[in-house]
Amino acid sequence: MTLHTVNKSPFDKNSLENCLRFARQGHNILLFEDGVYGALKGTRFEGLITEGLKSYNIYVLEPDVEARGMRADNVVDGIKTVDYAGFVELAAESKRVQPWL
Repeated sequence: MTLHTVNKSPFDKNSLENCLRFARQGHNILLFEDGVYGALKGTRFEGLITEGLKSYNIYVLEPDVEARGMRADNVVDGIKTVDYAGFVELAAESKRVQPWL
């Protein structure tokens, strides 16, 4: 299994869109740093994320959500939150980690 990581804001880069296009069924996707903006409800990316949740497990790093003044309930339904230990666990369980820059 592959863990895809996105740390760039989807408002600045197309990393999230590329990740969602190339990830495979059952892969994990982790949004962290400014990548968490892609997980917000009410943005133009909500539909992409909602569609992606049908095929992928999508996670956000909760400390990065909070550091940007947001709360977990601002995140699209179905996205799971993880802490730093959860991030490490996702990476350790994966055969590959694919960063999307």
